[in-house]
Amino acid sequence: MDIEAKAREIVNSFQEIQKKLEKPEIATNPDQFVSLSREKSSIQDLYELANPFLLFKKELYDLESISEEDPDMIELIESEKEKLAAKIEKTEEQLVKKLLLDDPNDNKNAIVEIRAGTGGDEAGLFAADLFRMYSRFAEIKGLKVSVVDSNETGVGGIKSITFNVEGIKAYGMLKYEGGVHRVQRIPKTESGGRVHTSAATVAILPEAETADVDLNEADLKIDTYRASGAGGQHVNKTESAIRITHIPTGIVVTCQDESSQHKNKASAMKVLRARLYSLEVEKINRERDDMRKSLVSTGDRSAKIRTYNFPQGRITDHRINFTTHQLQSILDGSLDEIIGELRLADESSRLA
Repeated sequence: MDIEAKAREIVNSFQEIQKKLEKPEIATNPDQFVSLSREKSSIQDLYELANPFLLFKKELYDLESISEEDPDMIELIESEKEKLAAKIEKTEEQLVKKLLLDDPNDNKNAIVEIRAGTGGDEAGLFAADLFRMYSRFAEIKGLKVSVVDSNETGVGGIKSITFNVEGIKAYGMLKYEGGVHRVQRIPKTESGGRVHTSAATVAILPEAETADVDLNEADLKIDTYRASGAGGQHVNKTESAIRITHIPTGIVVTCQDESSQHKNKASAMKVLRARLYSLEVEKINRERDDMRKSLVSTGDRSAKIRTYNFPQGRITDHRINFTTHQLQSILDGSLDEIIGELRLADESSRLA
């Protein structure tokens, strides 16, 4: 890797985005402004290493080009060159590490799917708890949550729910949450006081841009139907709900939570793109896994990743053998510690 050329590329890209953001026509176009701001944010950390790295290199080049015969000045110049060389080495090491760990998907919005698994009504109640946990986490982080599609149970639980999480580094914050979440507790419906084990599956998908996925309209089967749910609402009186089937892969996406057919179709297409993009990413990751195994999986939806044990008030993440007794705090959205531990473990594994 030509690190100096890469650093120049990063600095030029960042400065070009900054110039665009300062243009009046961009400032008055919300979509373009948000898109460019997100793009700028995605390389901000790299820029803050690449820029000083290049400045240090220039200073060293300037010192080396000085021709001086005064012995005192030569000694001073050599001393400064040593200091700059040390700064360059340290900054280059940080920049290379950042480039190796950089995931271009981290700055994307996230699409989250939660499905109740084994455990009947209790699994549905646990799925609802997980939805609340991620909603509270998003609120704490200043992210926006919008439901795309939901299927509720009769006891206040959720059979399945799909929702968008929008904001800076939304996917990067949530990407380690994908997999099977298991709960051990006494269900509200259990009169004998026995602890039951139930499960819910969580999938975290990076939102795909139109350019990320080659989607052919001829491959889509689109159906409309009346939304289900509480009666009397506009969404239940018209055929506004949308079901899209991607014929080549058999992927089916539904959306019924918006008030119009047009909005539901747009939301469903967003989820479909994310699923197709995720399939491609998983394929690439499988190929990479032949060369290296990451400690923390972000793609295997069948792997049991975490247990929430209510009688003992603990949560254990099985991928990194991390246990905390802050169960209620985490269910209230305080996920920073556990996400931080997962990120640290993943980065250490990848660097190794």
